Amino acid sequence: MSRPAVATARRIVVKVGSSSLTARGRLDPQRLDAIVDALAARVADGRQVVLVSSGAIAAGIGPLGLKTRPRDLATQQAAASVGQLLLAERYGQSFARYGLRVGQVLLTADDLHRRGHYRNADRTLERLLALGVIPIVNENDTVATHEIRFGDNDRLAALVAHLVHAEALVLLTDVDGLYTGRPGAAGSQFIPEVTSMAELAGVDVSRAGSHVGSGGMLTKIDAAAIATSEGIPVVLSASVRIADAMAGQAGTVFSAAGDRSASRLFWLRHATTPRGQLILDAGAVAAVVQRRMSLLPAGVTAVRGEFYSGEPVDLVGPDGVPVARGLVGYDAADLPPLLGHKTSELPAEFRRELMHRDDVVLL
Repeated sequence: MSRPAVATARRIVVKVGSSSLTARGRLDPQRLDAIVDALAARVADGRQVVLVSSGAIAAGIGPLGLKTRPRDLATQQAAASVGQLLLAERYGQSFARYGLRVGQVLLTADDLHRRGHYRNADRTLERLLALGVIPIVNENDTVATHEIRFGDNDRLAALVAHLVHAEALVLLTDVDGLYTGRPGAAGSQFIPEVTSMAELAGVDVSRAGSHVGSGGMLTKIDAAAIATSEGIPVVLSASVRIADAMAGQAGTVFSAAGDRSASRLFWLRHATTPRGQLILDAGAVAAVVQRRMSLLPAGVTAVRGEFYSGEPVDLVGPDGVPVARGLVGYDAADLPPLLGHKTSELPAEFRRELMHRDDVVLL
């Protein structure tokens, strides 16, 4: 049922990688126009489209006289600064052929880590769609740090899909889908459908990204896992078959495997980076995980990292495995004297939970 669900989706998020937009280090107008043609046809059919587009750094390689994708962060950011303007301008010109307007939305992972920024992004994207504008989302590579090096636009696309309540996510790349091994290798077979991520246990997803991109198959699998766990089917396909992919007739489809969670819980689970850890004893793990209780000082044995009240922190069991993530109610510096004590033994101003159960999501 996943392929028909993609075809009939009222709102869809499409992610395009750098290799699908560039040739010899420069934006390829024909490739970009072909993608826009397919997206415009979808809009003309009464659907809504959000485009998550890589390509800013790749687009800046040629104009800066660089031969390959730069390795150092400063040059990557310089290439992104030049390339982002070219990319947005070219998209605007291409969509204008159909009388469509575009709006640029630049995000970093930190924008989705912070709850207030997350809500602002939600409102902006919804308003753009309501006005008939096609949002073009990209990571703000000119100020990002590790996001650039690890090519996280696939994950960003999954987060955006949940953010805008999309009914499908299409990840476009330079291969026609997922294979059991490297595409073209002897014995490697195409995988038309994935109904559970457990099916991929023996699949080789180590293939790196292209010379102009920074992602790879693993980042796409991770993105598919995030989206499908929230009830959003995913298609992984070649960009040259974008129309067929959006119609559910090409690529590998990942079936939705869960129900959409509340935005707040989704934000905690997928869009936050923990600022530290609280180490729990076995009793506290059972209380938080099994009985879904708030975390009290008595069950915490150690504090790791520097964080402030209200920031996301991982709860880690005695075996070192994170079991939950939540918003902590204390600064890290205030916690050591409280650990191991019953609430009744603490001064009045500290007689409250370290983490309320409504602020905790299980991992």
